Amino acid sequence: MRYSDLFDETRISLTANKARSGLTMLGIVIGIASVIAMVSIGEGAKGSIQSSIEGLGSNLLTVMPGFVQPGRGIVSSGRGAAQNLKNEDIEALSAIEGVKAVSPELQRRFQITSQIGNNTNSTVIGTTDHYAVVRTVDVESGIFFSPTHQRSMSRVAILDPTVAQDLFGDPAAAVNKTIRINRVNFKVIGILKSKGGSGFINLDDMALVPLSTMQKILAGADFLSTIAITVEDKDQMPVVQEQASTVLMATHRVSEPDFSIISQADILGALSQVTTTFTIFLASIAGISLIVGGIGIMNMMLTTVTERTREIGLRMAIGARRRDITWQFLAEAVMLTVLGGLIGVFIGWLISLGVSRFAGVATSVSWQAVLLAFGVAAVIGIAFGYYPARRASRLNPIDALRYE
Repeated sequence: MRYSDLFDETRISLTANKARSGLTMLGIVIGIASVIAMVSIGEGAKGSIQSSIEGLGSNLLTVMPGFVQPGRGIVSSGRGAAQNLKNEDIEALSAIEGVKAVSPELQRRFQITSQIGNNTNSTVIGTTDHYAVVRTVDVESGIFFSPTHQRSMSRVAILDPTVAQDLFGDPAAAVNKTIRINRVNFKVIGILKSKGGSGFINLDDMALVPLSTMQKILAGADFLSTIAITVEDKDQMPVVQEQASTVLMATHRVSEPDFSIISQADILGALSQVTTTFTIFLASIAGISLIVGGIGIMNMMLTTVTERTREIGLRMAIGARRRDITWQFLAEAVMLTVLGGLIGVFIGWLISLGVSRFAGVATSVSWQAVLLAFGVAAVIGIAFGYYPARRASRLNPIDALRYE
């Protein structure tokens, strides 16, 4: 049998009962669409997380108080250990070869009020002029901190766009205005450029003040929440991370680390593993409908074989071989799954666009996911269509012609 004849026979058989063929394909359509949508949402979430982590800084190492124990997260290694990062650690870390800049940070959440009466609750970070280098931030308007602000405990602040928008309506109008943080007046000297947000991390909802001002006036604390380190070369990060651990252990006079040094790769790897596992889980659940769709195709093909028993006998009587009968029914099953796969990919793509547009979650439809969907559809067509096709080819021509 020629391929053109096989295609024509398949087309005629499937269009003879359009409603049944359409309902049979429905399970495949739903399954493929679900898989495409779930995989695209998962890939988009992974990309958003990666961009957010990279937006926190380049070649970044983060020193945090407390030691990370596997499976338990960041825990205290003793009473007061959560306050063991001190200003003295900054100079020790800055002296390490390969370190480009060190940004000490002390974070608190405060109510911030503008001079026009608007207020917002936001994260306030006490830091130094090195913050701009380490966290790769740029000033949209105004200026950034100088060492003089740190030495003189200046009451000045730099706002992220979201905070400036909440307080003054127009971020550009916030420069040189006065705000109150924890009942203390601060002059706004700069507005940072927007770094965007992914729905997981909002990088534009913070206010910065000099570290000395935060420690002495706002928080009344002499310790640090974190120390961010940027490394000159990405290849040096493991070496610098090890040296930083050694230096801090010597500075803290401890035999075991009472701190944790986390790299961007560690954070990104952990979050990517979570999103990948979640995506596979959701895609597997969606894939169950593919099995259901395959069973529906097998059921329809078995019914078709029964309905067309006399036709099969007639074909065999005029010379059709068993493999011709097998190919005919197998082609019908594969055609159903391929058409269902095409429609499912299109619907899955539309779902991804809808989620991205209306839910604000970035999605990414990859060619690998599309090819995988078609591969699965073809395999299901062959797997669930083979038995009915083989059963049709094994019919006795005489019994088939006599079938009523």
